[in-house]
Amino acid sequence: MKPLILKEVAHNNLKDISLEITKNQLVVFTGVSGSGKSSLVFDTIAAEAQRQMNANYPAFVRNRMPKYRKPKVSRIENLNPAIVIDQTPLGGNQRSTVGTITEIYSLLRLLFSRVGTPRMPSAGHFSFNNPQGMCPKCSGLGYVNQVDFDKIVDVEKSWQEGAMLDTKYAIGSWYWKQYNQADFFDSRIPLKDLTEAQWNQLMYGHPEKAAEPVNPKLEGIYRNYERILMKRDLSAYGKHYEKRQQDLLIQGLCPDCQGKRLNPESLSVKVAERSIADCVQMDMGQLLDYLLSLEFPEISDVIEELRRQVQRLIDIGLDYLHLDRQTPTLSGGEAQRVKLVKHMGSSLNGMFYIFDEPSTGMHARDVSRINQLLLDLRDKENTVFVVEHDPDVIAVADEIIDIGPLAGKGGGEVVFRGSYQGLLASDSLTGQEILQAPPINQQPRPWQEKLTIKNASLHNLKNVTVDIPKHILTVVTGVAGSGKSTLITKVLPQQFPEELSLINQSPINATPRATPATFMGIYDEIRRLFARENQVDVGMFSFNSKGACPNCQGKGETTVELVFMDPVVNECELCKGKRFSAEAVSYTYHDQTILDVLEMTPVEAQDFFQKRGSKRMREKLQSLIDTGLTYLPIGRSLTTLSGGERQRLKLAKAINQKEAIFVLDEPTTGLHLSDIRSLNELFQRMVNKGNTLIIIEHHSEIIKQADWIIDIGPDGGIKGGEVVFSGTPEDLLASGTTTGEYLKKSLANGK
Repeated sequence: MKPLILKEVAHNNLKDISLEITKNQLVVFTGVSGSGKSSLVFDTIAAEAQRQMNANYPAFVRNRMPKYRKPKVSRIENLNPAIVIDQTPLGGNQRSTVGTITEIYSLLRLLFSRVGTPRMPSAGHFSFNNPQGMCPKCSGLGYVNQVDFDKIVDVEKSWQEGAMLDTKYAIGSWYWKQYNQADFFDSRIPLKDLTEAQWNQLMYGHPEKAAEPVNPKLEGIYRNYERILMKRDLSAYGKHYEKRQQDLLIQGLCPDCQGKRLNPESLSVKVAERSIADCVQMDMGQLLDYLLSLEFPEISDVIEELRRQVQRLIDIGLDYLHLDRQTPTLSGGEAQRVKLVKHMGSSLNGMFYIFDEPSTGMHARDVSRINQLLLDLRDKENTVFVVEHDPDVIAVADEIIDIGPLAGKGGGEVVFRGSYQGLLASDSLTGQEILQAPPINQQPRPWQEKLTIKNASLHNLKNVTVDIPKHILTVVTGVAGSGKSTLITKVLPQQFPEELSLINQSPINATPRATPATFMGIYDEIRRLFARENQVDVGMFSFNSKGACPNCQGKGETTVELVFMDPVVNECELCKGKRFSAEAVSYTYHDQTILDVLEMTPVEAQDFFQKRGSKRMREKLQSLIDTGLTYLPIGRSLTTLSGGERQRLKLAKAINQKEAIFVLDEPTTGLHLSDIRSLNELFQRMVNKGNTLIIIEHHSEIIKQADWIIDIGPDGGIKGGEVVFSGTPEDLLASGTTTGEYLKKSLANGK
């Protein structure tokens, strides 16, 4: 079989890399964050494979498919079709669930339509997206919206005193005047003193609640909100108004189906005394036991396929999920594993399967399961490419390609190719970091003050009460699905809303033109320095203002819409994708253009502004360096950042606080071991300033350096939700918990 040949790959920071990669292997790409791994694997191999595949479809189909630009490479030969399994969210709406996305629910519907009693032969009767099956009250959503009267009406006040809290009914407004002039109630008395008939007419437009309004002008306040909010009649209003109005809704369980989404007839159908709603509310282990108990020879193929698909979810460490879990609520790691399950039953071979850190969000116990699935894909005569930092995944590779030696401009080269043992014996940073693992913290900080979570019962938590120490570093551990994120990112903020600084991986609320420089608040100073040096307006150094390229208006690209073909997106011919006008880049500050500065990493920018910028600017650049974003150009668009990068950027903005309580959710996501070590040092410095750090984490390097550990478990889903250990790292080793046992193994292996 001919190898994959890459000649002179120069995409992003790659320095004319040329490679020949043997196929039907598990190839792991390693290297520090920003070294160029993703540029090689995703932006070059995957993008070109998908671009060439898409070119074979008719224009009508291509117009509805993702677009891929041709990578900067001299030549690619022997390319196979590629399937990319990354960490992008699965998306979908509230009707998209784990069951529907994996097609397990379709098989369950077939099962119940064939052997359920009483008989209902159409599978559509078991679909909450089909009028035949959906609950008529909630239209198959499982919940209903209600107007939150507490946010609208103050019944202690009269109409003339401003009983209506919404500005739409502010005193003196048109709406307020209509009701103030009405003769069916006294606008001077508190609303709580109205008779039932008066209240009904005010709220529903008629003395009898269920009747039609007497006067269309006075349709009733509740009916007015119901019409606008429930029927989503917001298209004529602005976004701000729409958001404000939707805040007046509260979501509650559907009173008819109790969240089960289906109508009573569909819910009455049982197979082995279980309805289809019972099945989707089981975790995967319970569902598999149920399926194994079924004996219906006439549909044995359907049952066998159901067992196989559920078993795959268990094998991949998602045994705690329920089929009715909405896909938008899945984490990036969970979403990637669900996608993987979809491909495991495929009979395709000769493919390129490309993974982006499949171990993300996984406990050490479950990484071995991912490894086995990767090897299974390879053994079906596929080539598996994995971008990864986890030593346990790296260790099972047939070949390791280490990109480096550093990040950004200091990377982009192949520094090692070979086996895992060869990597450990090499002088590459990846190999050396795996060998140089720090010992466990034997001198944890003492503590007196604490936050006490009381009686936490959200999701799978079993009435948990636990103390979280203040002014030290606490790491919350446990297998995926154990309940640690629910406890720390949901319950803790509910019980202590004023005290916490929650820094997670959610998108940053900013425009596509926002950058680390604008987010950190240093771009204004950079523009002022350029403007003062060149005696021009500061707007000249912004691609959102006077400095924008006149051809693309600062976007860096132009789009040509073709009626029956793909829209063509081209790099702007005038600015070559740089977004600035020729005049803007003609000005310099100490021999550097504004473009040169925005392409600098925080390390380069700090060096450049060492004697020129303010102390405040240098401190903010140092914050980016401290959080491991050493490789990230300060002019990079925030929309291109990963979840881990977004979290570290938020942390960089907040770390100069003192006496604060920080909550972080897996901050090591996407980080090389060397960056994790730097991040650990930052955490220690933050605690030394008097801050409290509460970190949800799986990585042994963070767990070992904690002062206090809270382990949630013992397993995921309904088997979790309890505090199985609370104490120091050394005590965890003797605890016998799953986390303690794997931490003991990592220490024995020198990791």
